[in-house]
Amino acid sequence: MTQTALTALSPLDGRYAAKLESLRSHFSEFGLIRNRVRVEVEWLKALTTAPQITECPQFTPATLAELDQLCADFSANDAEAIKIIEARTNHDVKAMEYWLKERLSGNAAVMRVSEFIHFGCTSEDINNVAHALMLKEAVATVLLPELDRLIARFRELAHQLADLPMLAHTHGQPATPTTLGKEMANIAARLIRARAKIADVSLTAKFNGAVGNYNAHLSAYPDIDWETFSRTFIEGLGLEFNPYTIQIEPHDAMAELFDAMARTNTVLIDADRDLWQYISMGYFKQKLKAGEIGSSTMPHKVNPIDFENSEGNLGLANAVLRHFSEKLPISRQQRDLTDSTVLRNMGVAFGHTLLAFDSSLRGLNKLQANPQRLAEDLANAWEVLAEPVQTVMRRFGVPNPYEQLKTLTRGKGIEKDALHTFISTLPLPAEDKQRLLDMTPSSYIGKAAELARRI
Repeated sequence: MTQTALTALSPLDGRYAAKLESLRSHFSEFGLIRNRVRVEVEWLKALTTAPQITECPQFTPATLAELDQLCADFSANDAEAIKIIEARTNHDVKAMEYWLKERLSGNAAVMRVSEFIHFGCTSEDINNVAHALMLKEAVATVLLPELDRLIARFRELAHQLADLPMLAHTHGQPATPTTLGKEMANIAARLIRARAKIADVSLTAKFNGAVGNYNAHLSAYPDIDWETFSRTFIEGLGLEFNPYTIQIEPHDAMAELFDAMARTNTVLIDADRDLWQYISMGYFKQKLKAGEIGSSTMPHKVNPIDFENSEGNLGLANAVLRHFSEKLPISRQQRDLTDSTVLRNMGVAFGHTLLAFDSSLRGLNKLQANPQRLAEDLANAWEVLAEPVQTVMRRFGVPNPYEQLKTLTRGKGIEKDALHTFISTLPLPAEDKQRLLDMTPSSYIGKAAELARRI
């Protein structure tokens, strides 16, 4: 069967392929090979700067420019050529090394030092740096900008709806009022904090040979401080140097990143479910789009499908992300290969995460507050003012304030007149009594509006 969007095994490469184009250069096999080539070339360039390695003299500016151009112009055809070599060698990194030698065969300066390509390296030296670069670039250029768009929309809604009163619900029951904007601000604040956790992760890498001790390096050049040399190399690529590793970099920093992403996604799952519920309650309406159908049999329906789609994709993303963070830091003794096949699925976790961000944002852009419906619920919830009444009673020493309001209101509604009659009998200063009489469920919102505007 010919592979097309319709025959793709995963919807990430089928139904949703167009939405995830920004991830392909990072997490496809092409992206991995491209980054491997970059690391291998940068290592060769670094070796030429070591004065002790007289066999590998510094390259001319022209040769350096050719090497840089090779990395910049690396194409799908180049990756295909490496895959052809891999079919013969059955080793992906070695195939890339052979390709580099073939590709640069016309450069005499490189050919004189061609055996310094991959010098002292285990495949994992190349791979761990390549994976760290893939993640660093994808987070900075794709994930965080998409998350920023979501945060900006929640902040916008918080400001627009800051003053719109809303009956809160705790345990599914009417509770102290808030504003619709303040609830959007709560989500924005959580996502801002979660974003900072993602951005703060420092991705680590190593370049220290077969089991992390520079054995091969020292056998050839015992007088070079290889640890310092490797640190300079890794930090020059914008990564954090890890001096203590087995054959693989232990992936602890990756686990931190994947945990931070999963926690961010969990915040958004919570938001998706609340927004779904607010739509169900009528607190939000959804903008109509001409031609759209909500149900194949019920013409009236406008379903909250964007938030449902987002929730589903976030669940898939988190299942993969949490497997990453639990599995990747574990390797039998100095090396096993279980991390290799797992790491090839980083694009799956990012893909479902980005789909969810996109769906949630589309849902947010369809929302229209319904002040009339919000006002109806508040008008029928005078019992929520039992809280301020009993609190003022406490201030002025009225006996058993909580118990009196419990008897009056618990488990039953109360009308405005009945509450006002009760307040009128209280031994309170006139000014405080009048403040309670003037209060309505819609006005009892505390600092909600101020907090919403502040985000």
